[in-house]
Amino acid sequence: MKVHEAHQNLARRSRKKRIGRGPGSGNGKFAGKGMNGCQSRSGYAAIRGHEGGQMPIFRRLPKRGFSNARFRTEFQVVNVGDLKAFEADVTVGAAELLAKGLIKKLGEAVKVLGSGELDRALTVRAQKFSKSAAEKIEKAGGKAEVI
Repeated sequence: MKVHEAHQNLARRSRKKRIGRGPGSGNGKFAGKGMNGCQSRSGYAAIRGHEGGQMPIFRRLPKRGFSNARFRTEFQVVNVGDLKAFEADVTVGAAELLAKGLIKKLGEAVKVLGSGELDRALTVRAQKFSKSAAEKIEKAGGKAEVI
């Protein structure tokens, strides 16, 4: 074959390699998979981090540091602008927020953040308020009560 005879579709015409068809197939007695072991078996899928019996690297390395993930408090967030969904002079708690669809579930702590504006007086009861949220609620004539 010469250089000017080569073209793009040449690789597409190569035949599929038929593995596991005996020692006369050109792939050897074991079909190019070696003699024994898990990779020579059908259905083999590598397990992440498995190193063939050697101690995996994530177990060989020392564990350092501290994570606060087990102890942190997860808050459901509501913005001051979202409180426009309520009428004036109403007490807004977790149950009312859930009924309007502003939080996902009861039992978790609620934090009110200061994004948006409020134009009506509301009594808002939550576990936490940002400084700007508490200022905006009180500026509108309402109250921010920490539970």
